[in-house]
Amino acid sequence: MKIPKRLQPLVEDGMIDEVVTQLMSGKEAQVYVVRCGDALRCAKVFKEAKQRSFKQAVQYQEGRRERNTRRARAMAKKTRYGQQEQEQAWLNAEVDALYRLAAADVRVPQPYGFVDGVLLMEMIADAEGYAAPRLDDVELSPELALDYHARVMRDVVRMLCAGLVHGDLSEFNVLVDAHGPVIIDLPQAVDAAGNNSAASMLERDVDNMRRYFGRFAPRLLETDYGKEIWALYAAGELQPDTPLTGCFTPDTREVDVDQLLDVIEDAREAHAERMAALADEQRDDN
Repeated sequence: MKIPKRLQPLVEDGMIDEVVTQLMSGKEAQVYVVRCGDALRCAKVFKEAKQRSFKQAVQYQEGRRERNTRRARAMAKKTRYGQQEQEQAWLNAEVDALYRLAAADVRVPQPYGFVDGVLLMEMIADAEGYAAPRLDDVELSPELALDYHARVMRDVVRMLCAGLVHGDLSEFNVLVDAHGPVIIDLPQAVDAAGNNSAASMLERDVDNMRRYFGRFAPRLLETDYGKEIWALYAAGELQPDTPLTGCFTPDTREVDVDQLLDVIEDAREAHAERMAALADEQRDDN
């Protein structure tokens, strides 16, 4: 096929030998099957911000750290430079998440590089070597639904132990290869410890999976893995191999108000110290 303009630099640099076919076009990106030497891989071409329908909501960006203070200030002020850097940070989020999760033994596509808004990564294939179907396109027996659900919950746990929540997990963001489910599409992944919406996003991700797999294995509809997983995480008790029950009993003990106020005061003092340090850095830059 004709080489798309955005892929031409990777062909010229020898990263891609041939563009085989377009695999899909979505709200965030277009994905192509490409040949790199003897291997087939995927090239995910992210659309420019004005062409994307997915909104870069503040809810998703909260907690993402920017170490360069000049860049962080520009992003906060929404200058032209800041908007460009915000866009780059958004694109880098999926790449960073893939490397991080692959290292944590989460089943995600293996990334191979990111150049000019193009992510080169492993092609997830079925048993015949063709591009793997989405979970939504697969018919499951009750037994296989229970098995796949358990595998996805294991990866959700490992993801959380690695500090991330997918944020948009559904049957449309899971592929099924010859060995089972593979989680994809992570540009909106959120920082579990730094994002105030992380708990609700994780519960939503898990509930989406419960509803989908529950169509084939109705007993899953009675489970509450989301709240169980987050409670273990919040208590510091979640490990990658922590066994789950699918049951959750809320804590009905009375809150120690004095202790809570102490925690709030400590947080205020820590925030004031951070603001003072930032002000000192700004004066030094000027």
